[in-house]
Amino acid sequence: MMFIPTRTKKRLSENLRKYQRIVKSATAKDINESDTSLIVTDMLCDILGYDKYTEITTESAIRGTFCDLAVSINKKIKLLLELKAIGLDLKDYHIKQAIDYAANKGIDWVILTNAREWHIYKVSFTKPINKELVSQFALEDLSPRLEKDLEMLFSLTKEGLAKSALSDYYDQSQTTNRYVLGNLLMSDEVIDVLRREVKKLFPKTRIDTEEIRETLSKNVIKREILEGEEADLARKKLKKKVRK
Repeated sequence: MMFIPTRTKKRLSENLRKYQRIVKSATAKDINESDTSLIVTDMLCDILGYDKYTEITTESAIRGTFCDLAVSINKKIKLLLELKAIGLDLKDYHIKQAIDYAANKGIDWVILTNAREWHIYKVSFTKPINKELVSQFALEDLSPRLEKDLEMLFSLTKEGLAKSALSDYYDQSQTTNRYVLGNLLMSDEVIDVLRREVKKLFPKTRIDTEEIRETLSKNVIKREILEGEEADLARKKLKKKVRK
C-alpha cells in the first residue's frame, strides 16, 4: 500500500469530485480538442499538483514532439500527454508518434487522454520500441473513498513522481499481468512443479514436461496470452528477472 500524504489525499479527493462534474458537463457539450486541453491542463494542476507555469509545457513550446503536453520536474520531462477531443474514443494508434519521441528522449511514461478516459503507458526501450498499457480508467468511475483509486491517481501526481510512485505502481501491476502469469506458467520451473504434483496424484501415470507444456498451450492458456507483442515482452521480462 502506498503512503499518500494527508494534504495530497485531501487535494485528490476534493478535486476529483470537482472535475468529475466538469468533465460530465463538457462531455454533454461535446467540446473540441482545444477546450479539452484546457480542462486536462487544469486537472494536472488542481488534482495532480503541477505548477501551470513552470512544470506544464504546451505543444507550442515542444514542437516536434508529436504530443500536446509535457510535464516536467526539475526541468526534466517526466510525462508526455497526447490529447484527444472529449467525445473521441481513444485508440492505441493515437500515441504512436508520442511513444517514438519518448523513446528517443529517454522518457518512460506517456498518457493518452480525452479528459474522460486516461490510458497510461510505459515505454520499453527495446528494439523495436515497445509500450505497455499500465493502467486505464474512466474519471467518472473513480471514487475518492477508495484507496486503490487514490493510489492510482497519486502515482501520477507531482509528489508521486518525485518518489517513483508510478514505477512502484507499474511493478505492482506486473504481479497480476496476464501475459506475465501466462508465460510464467509455461516456464520450465513451473512445469516441473506441475509434473511432480500430477505424479503425486496419479503415481501410476507416466507424464513428461513437454506433454504438460503442450496441454497448457493448446487447452488451458488462451493463445493471445502466449503470442504477440505483449507476450514477447512478458517473456523478456521474465528472462531478465531470472538472470538477476
